[in-house]
Formats: sequence, C-alpha cells, structure tokens
Amino acid sequence: MIPFLDLKKINLRHEDEIINSVKRVLQSGWFILGQEVTQFEEEFAAYCGTKYAVGVANGLDALELIIRGYDIGPGDEVIVPSNTYIASILSVSANGATPVLVEPDLLTYNIDPAKIEASITPKTKAILVVHLYGQVCNMEKIHSISRKHNLKIIEDCAQSHGAMYKNARSGNLGDAAAFSFYPGKNLGALGDAGAVTTNDPILYETIRALRNYGSHKKYENLYKGYNSRLDEIQAPILRNKLKYLDADNQKRRDIAGYYLKKITNPHVMLPHVEAEASSHVWHVFVIRTAHREAFIDYMTQQGVQTMIHYPIPPHKQEAYKEWESRQYPISEKIHSEVVSLPISPVMEQVHVMRVVEVVNEFRPL
Repeated sequence: MIPFLDLKKINLRHEDEIINSVKRVLQSGWFILGQEVTQFEEEFAAYCGTKYAVGVANGLDALELIIRGYDIGPGDEVIVPSNTYIASILSVSANGATPVLVEPDLLTYNIDPAKIEASITPKTKAILVVHLYGQVCNMEKIHSISRKHNLKIIEDCAQSHGAMYKNARSGNLGDAAAFSFYPGKNLGALGDAGAVTTNDPILYETIRALRNYGSHKKYENLYKGYNSRLDEIQAPILRNKLKYLDADNQKRRDIAGYYLKKITNPHVMLPHVEAEASSHVWHVFVIRTAHREAFIDYMTQQGVQTMIHYPIPPHKQEAYKEWESRQYPISEKIHSEVVSLPISPVMEQVHVMRVVEVVNEFRPL
C-alpha cells in the first residue's frame, strides 16, 4: 500500500537531532517555557518575517488566543470561510463571538473576496482567512476590504507553513496568524503544538500572558488566562525541522507539479494554482470527482491510500445544528467531491508515478 502520509519515515530522517534535543532539555532541568521555547519563537518569527512569535499548546488555542487578545467576544461577528476545518469556527464560538460563514471560490477553495462585503455588518470585527490546503488566499483584495471597514485580519496558517504571497510569507499577511504544528503538518511536532505570529507588540504581550494563566509574573495574574504553552521538548524538535521546511516544501511542489502535468483523467478535476500571487506548499493535494466513493474504493484496491479533507461541511456538523437549515452550495459541492492523494517530502518517485498511473486508469461504472 502506498501510504497517504508516512509520519514515521518523515521523522526518522531527524532521529539523531531529535534524540539530542530531548537529551538537551532533560539535562537542562528546565521543562516549561525555557530557552528552547524562546529560541524557537525567535527563529520562527524570523522565518515568517514577523517581529514576534508566541509558542502555544496547539493551533486551535492559537486562534482562540488571538481572538481573545483582540477583545472579540459576545455581540461581535467574525467572517470565516464556510468550507474550513471546524477548528477555525470553534475558535470564534469559544470566545462567545458569532462566526459568519462566507462561501469559497470553487477553483481555489479559499474564501471568495467577492462574497465577503455582503456579510459585513456593524458587528463585524475581523476576517479570519484560512490558507486552505497550502495555498494563500487573495490577500490584496482582502486587505482592501479590511481597510475599508476597519477590520482585523486573522490568518489560519495551519496548512500553509512557508507559503508565500508575493514577497511575504503566510503568518505575516495580516494582523496576527495562528499555526498548528500537529504531526501531519508541513512543519510537524511529535505531538500537539502551535504558535501565534504578529507584528503587534500589544497583542504579543497580551498573548504571552494569556497562554500562561494570564500572567507575566508568577502569582500575579492580569487576565483570566489559559494554560496553553508550547512544550519545552517540542520546541527543539520544531527548531530542528524548521531548517528543512523549505526543502520539504519544494519536494511537495515537485510531486504536485508531476501530478498536475501527468494526471489526465477527465473524471478527475485537478487543483487550481494561483501561480502569479502565491507559492503553494501543498499540505495536501486535493482533487475532485463526482464519483468519490467509487474512486476511493478503486484506489484502495490498487494499493493507494487516500483521504478526504473534509467530508462534512461545518454547517452540517452536529456541533452547529442550529445552522442545519442553512445552505452553502459551493461548500457542500466541495465537501462531497474532494479526495486527497498521497504527497509528502519522503514519497518515492516510483510511488508518485504509480499514483498517476492508477488515477489515469480510473473509470466510473
């Protein structure tokens, strides 16, 4: 079976560095918010091109802390794409604010800037953009809207580590950005981990306190905070892997380029790349087919593992059953047709070629 993602193989490339990192933390005797976290924050901010980074426990917390840090809560609204992973929406709800869903562009799967303004009200405080699947949103148009309506831009960069928009990286394209370092991400930890990046010094200091029980100084609490700290052991693992992120992303681009050139099956719709504006990092390579169940069964029979990102749109989830009567036809179409093909920096070329061969031979009954 060609695996969708071989996390063991990805991480064993760095086995010696990871073991040495863990030994270094063990020998230091400092296990919470020590020098490893501080150094990762500095290195990750430099990589993203921002002034600041704050390590937190996971990507959802990163989003929640940004929204909390900007004092967005009950009575406020946040624009969110209707086809995102549910974490983007949960972060808004967790702060008591109202998520306002906006449909995506059917080609890029990212939020459609042309549809945003119709959903803005006097209650709107921010636009939460999600750089879905590794391709950056059309930030020029979104910045124009945010300036016009005086809105914050929050980036969900969980899938876009290292992606570029013109001359800037994701994480430095809005007022603040949230990253997840879940193990399957382009930059993945060996457990849960996340970060916030920003150029806003006030937000930076606020989130540094919020992640640590609302405290900058032990036993003195400025806010009703959280316990959401990047682990001192995960930090050096991320520091080690950050050195290889650009090379790993390029390997993903190489595989994606081969897929785009060689997959010719008319029953499969390939992803659209906005090449003039962004540098796609291909967190996942997502095709669409009207024959998804048959396609997945066929791929499995042929020894190729696939996945669905994501099978159920947020407004159809039980968690948001109050939205069940709403209709978001573009999102529903996307969620009913998408399939992700194997792609990773350790995928062998012979497997890439086999995936293409199998996809091209698929014929629905």
